[in-house]
Amino acid sequence: MTFTVDGAIFLFSTLLVIAVITTKFSSRLGVPSLVFFVAVGMVLSQFIYYDNTQLTQLFGILALIIILFEGGLQTKWTNMKKVIAPSAVLATFGVLITTVVIGVLAKYILGLSWLEGILFGAIVGSTDAAAVFAVLGNKNIKSKLTSTLEAESGTNDPMAIFLTVSLIALIQEPNTSLLSLVLNFFWQMGLGLVMGIVFGKISVWIINKINLDSSGLYPVLSMAMAILTYSSTAMLQGSGLLAVYVMAVLVGNSDLTYRHSIFRFNEGFAWMMQILMFILLGLLVFPNQLLSIIWQGLGLSLLLMLVARPIGVFASMLWMKFSLKEISFISWAGLRGAVPIVLATYPMMAGMENSQLIFNVVFFVVLTSALVQGSTISLLAEKLGLVGGKKPTAPHTLELVSIGKTNSEIVEIDVEADSVIAGKEIRHAELPVEALVTAIIRKDKIITPKGHTRLEAGDILYVLLPKPLREQIKGYFSKKEELREADDD
Repeated sequence: MTFTVDGAIFLFSTLLVIAVITTKFSSRLGVPSLVFFVAVGMVLSQFIYYDNTQLTQLFGILALIIILFEGGLQTKWTNMKKVIAPSAVLATFGVLITTVVIGVLAKYILGLSWLEGILFGAIVGSTDAAAVFAVLGNKNIKSKLTSTLEAESGTNDPMAIFLTVSLIALIQEPNTSLLSLVLNFFWQMGLGLVMGIVFGKISVWIINKINLDSSGLYPVLSMAMAILTYSSTAMLQGSGLLAVYVMAVLVGNSDLTYRHSIFRFNEGFAWMMQILMFILLGLLVFPNQLLSIIWQGLGLSLLLMLVARPIGVFASMLWMKFSLKEISFISWAGLRGAVPIVLATYPMMAGMENSQLIFNVVFFVVLTSALVQGSTISLLAEKLGLVGGKKPTAPHTLELVSIGKTNSEIVEIDVEADSVIAGKEIRHAELPVEALVTAIIRKDKIITPKGHTRLEAGDILYVLLPKPLREQIKGYFSKKEELREADDD
């Protein structure tokens, strides 16, 4: 089918509208929305012929950058630092063990060579954070588990990419030195970590110091810094995706000008990239080729979920402080998403003999993971007693803004139970003279602050203050009662 420019734009806009609407129905049906995106792509493939793997790989990498950046922004460091060890083990040894187990199974089921089987395992070895947390929805899963899954998903992509690229190199050049591959792994991970920290600090400094004429440019600047982080690291042969995630965690846990604008923009953009990524997957799949491997594809998908992933997780976490129920949940929550799709294009770009077969089986893995694991993950969490009810969300939509080109800004402050200002009227709270409480959010109401208004634990304050005194004044509001008493003594 031939499209005019206007026709192509109309199709693109229609697809986005349909994709956004399907997210509403998918949450009600308990099925991940990415299944609907793939289905849309498969329907379109009957009318549009698309097989441009190079364009898909380019778009896929850009999509991964945006998705990882958004995931890193949402990651709370206070929770993440408690689970760095188990997350790091899962992201490295867990992926490696999963890769080997499912690779051996793929060798016999698909009739591949040993290296080709392990290559398939590497492609499907990593989990997808966006898919996991889209399915969890408003479920209040234990923070230890969500933080572990989040950190694992954000950091295991580099391991999967390294294994995929290395195995392709070994298949094409059997004389490749294993020692050089090992050294290259440590170089990629180490450089990715360092570059992520460096670019994270640079990004925070630039965003807070630059004075742009339009507030809408701040989210664009943050996204541009994420892409620059990836490309700069990748050009130095480091892990660009690891650098992006580390940079995003640092940026997301810092005080930022136009913080909420940056977060909301990147959240929406990440959704759009994920939508288009899965539609491309559907376009690249030829249904007539799937029929001949349907049982092999379904078999490997189930073996990955029920055998390979659990072996990788249990072998990595049995010695850690996680209960059997928690390890079982983490094992089942390893949804596959955008990364296997992108990695499946690597063998195709390399011109490997069984590349189309591998891609088609990856399709089964991603789709089955979404349908089976995605639709049962919340139910499993409830059955294992890992859900604490509906996840609390802030009932407000106020935007944190910097006041034009002035030297003031509005910041959000939570009043904790042991805060020095909890239980006091505003006029008796001895607030710094530079700070002005402009609004109070209490449960589902907005309260206009007055002198006799009593501040309560759980209140969310919006405070107008001078930019240079941000840290000093925020430190006062977060001051604990026992510390205040010690100061008075």
